[in-house]
Amino acid sequence: MQLIQNVVVKQVLTEQSKEQLFEKFQGKILQLKKESDQLLFELKRLERTKNFSSEAVKKKFEKEIQMRKEKISLLDFQMEQLHILPLGSEIQEKEVQALVEIQVGDSWEDKIGQSTIIIEDGIIKEIR
Repeated sequence: MQLIQNVVVKQVLTEQSKEQLFEKFQGKILQLKKESDQLLFELKRLERTKNFSSEAVKKKFEKEIQMRKEKISLLDFQMEQLHILPLGSEIQEKEVQALVEIQVGDSWEDKIGQSTIIIEDGIIKEIR
């Protein structure tokens, strides 16, 4: 029988991976800022039309803009934390799913224990 198990993927922090993460965070921040600007532009455009009177629509736009500002704040915080972390630290990158083959007589703890994949500069370094 096969079961699906979550596997944690961790990345070892190196100069190269640190730089890539900074660029990734900066790209996300730039995208969120563009989205916020576009939403603000659309809101102002709607406000100028004569048939715009819905307060609910305005609140929805403001809520979407606020959500993006919060995401930007979180990304800024993550960039600060990344700057503090020493090289060689392991940071959780994501979770993936894997198939695990089990049979009668297998040790449950050994088969279903939390698995971890360690990656360094894009290369699998270790499977725990």
